[in-house]
Amino acid sequence: MNWQSRITIDPNILVGKPTIKGTRLAVEFIIDLLAQGWSTEEILRNYPGMAIEDIQACLSYASTLLQSEKVYAIPA
Repeated sequence: MNWQSRITIDPNILVGKPTIKGTRLAVEFIIDLLAQGWSTEEILRNYPGMAIEDIQACLSYASTLLQSEKVYAIPA
């Protein structure tokens, strides 16, 4: 999934947090809903402007960030 077509970062919207294009819904918020156990259907029902592809883009964005995360050991 190409999350770039559905996720935007604009410093004038939610202080630059990644959001779903055309909304003020942060990627973080959608991921949190999923983590709390909300189903895709519940999210779409409560936020009718969203599409299943928006939720998939949020997950893809989160996956991309986690894949680029690096952990370095600090010498003792």
